[in-house]
Amino acid sequence: MATERLFGLAKTIRSKNAGVDQITFDVVFRDRATYERVLRSKVLSKEAVCRIFRIAPERITDHVEFDPALAIKFTIRRLAPSGSPGDADMFGSQQYGPLLDVEVPG
Repeated sequence: MATERLFGLAKTIRSKNAGVDQITFDVVFRDRATYERVLRSKVLSKEAVCRIFRIAPERITDHVEFDPALAIKFTIRRLAPSGSPGDADMFGSQQYGPLLDVEVPG
C-alpha cells in the first residue's frame, strides 16, 4: 500500500497563537475522501500528535475533527508564554513543520 506525505494531501497546514499560552494547528483538506482517509489512518490522532511533537498528552488542550470544514484542529499548551525570553516563535506560525512529512497510508 502506497503512502503519501500529509503536505501533498492537505490544502492547508498551519499553526498560530491561540492566546499567549497556546498554539493551535489546522490541517484542512480539499475533499471529503482525503479528509476521511487521514481520519481512518489515525496519523493525526491525539496520540499521534503527541508522538509527532514529542509532548505529553496533558499539553494538548483541544483536538477536534471538524467535519463541516474537512479539518483536523488541535491546540498545544506552550512551555513558555509567547514573546517571553527564549521564545523562538512569538506568533506560533512556524510550529507546523513536523506535520509536513507525516506519512499517510493509501
